[in-house]
Amino acid sequence: MVSEVYDEMKEKMQKALEATRKDFSTLRTGRATTSLLDGIKVDYYGTPTPLQQVGTIATPDATTMTIQPWEATMIGAIEKAIHGSNLGVTPSNDGQMVRINIPPLTEERRKALAKQVKKFAEEGRVAVRNVRRQGNEMIKSFEKSKDITEDESKRAQDEVQKITDSFVKKIDELAEAKENELMTV
Repeated sequence: MVSEVYDEMKEKMQKALEATRKDFSTLRTGRATTSLLDGIKVDYYGTPTPLQQVGTIATPDATTMTIQPWEATMIGAIEKAIHGSNLGVTPSNDGQMVRINIPPLTEERRKALAKQVKKFAEEGRVAVRNVRRQGNEMIKSFEKSKDITEDESKRAQDEVQKITDSFVKKIDELAEAKENELMTV
């Protein structure tokens, strides 16, 4: 019964870790990656549609991205969506495709992105702690209903804390790696 609580907690904490990792991938580091454009929605005949569903995104080199729309009429809408995304990049087009040059990050922008990393990491830690709280509540309910003893409950809560600490440590390591990546010129 208690081991099921551990398994469920680990699964939920892993999802929180993956969500944090995905948040980190949306931050621009001076290198072109297609994940930068993940959250951008294009107005496709009145429907907000993910950019990946209206064209092919490629990174021909480390500082350039290209978007080849499946319909030539979408070029203007794609440019407008990228302008409105607050990525700090300026798209250009040659009538066939949209090109985005990734400029090097300024010191000020690096610091702002580092703050964003800290914010995402804290959100991940809060999600993990919420899972810990749920796990502890389940264990306490087992104790209350006399399914486990008080000693078993205490041991289980200690184990829950160990699991929580391991996931918080993983999030901290991810955050530190991302910050180092951002601050490296």
